[in-house]
Amino acid sequence: MSNVNERIDALLNENPVVLFMKGNQNFPMCGFSARACSILQDLGVNFKDVNVLEDEEIRNGIKVYGNWPTIPQLYINKKLVGGSDIMMEMYQSGELQDLMKSQN
Repeated sequence: MSNVNERIDALLNENPVVLFMKGNQNFPMCGFSARACSILQDLGVNFKDVNVLEDEEIRNGIKVYGNWPTIPQLYINKKLVGGSDIMMEMYQSGELQDLMKSQN
């Protein structure tokens, strides 16, 4: 399992905003991933998408890594923000916009 954690660490170290999702930002493969992408795209955020459907090790490993059972998962500066429901709540309250501003 440590190998997958190292791979996840590397992704998070190389990219300030990472979305572990089903599909990719051009072709989301589930409604929750599509909603998460559209929120980030609406904010004009550059983010790294990681398609968990192409990598079973990452798909299972990210759930353990963040102690979060569902996909998508948004990480900002190596910290788990949450899934699409949390992202939507934060977006609607303006909290996500503030968090993204602090990235610049």
